[in-house]
Amino acid sequence: MDRITTFLWFDGKAEEAAEFYTSLFPDSRIEERTHSTIDYPGGSEGDLITLAFTLSGRSFIAMNGGPGHPFTDAISLTIDCADQAEVDHYWNALAKGGTPVQCGWIKDRYGLHWQVTPRMLPRLLADPDRAKARRVMLAMTEMVKIDIAALERAAKG
Repeated sequence: MDRITTFLWFDGKAEEAAEFYTSLFPDSRIEERTHSTIDYPGGSEGDLITLAFTLSGRSFIAMNGGPGHPFTDAISLTIDCADQAEVDHYWNALAKGGTPVQCGWIKDRYGLHWQVTPRMLPRLLADPDRAKARRVMLAMTEMVKIDIAALERAAKG
């Protein structure tokens, strides 16, 4: 496990979410499940409490914590995508039961927010040609799912 691990609080669907996420990304797996050893408010002995999992080599812990603690877009996970095929793959998977937002952001069916970002986008936004960077930014703000070809057209002017 990493020294610093992202901890995700789910409302009873931690295992389902972790299984979904680990099915999407290479080098991903569920590592360990922890079950309650006692009855507790809202649950029983034997219930799954937490599970440790790895996504693309990074450690996470998911907890069945109950209601009242929804995810917000103040925290999101960013997926570095090499090309449009990767953008499409992750976007389409996360969109099933999820809610597309804008500028490559999407809220999945578990309420977790993601940024599905092509690798070339930050490079274009940081381009020393500020007019070019501005055109790319303006094009991106009109998108929901990122379209690399449209960003490249905007960069060229």
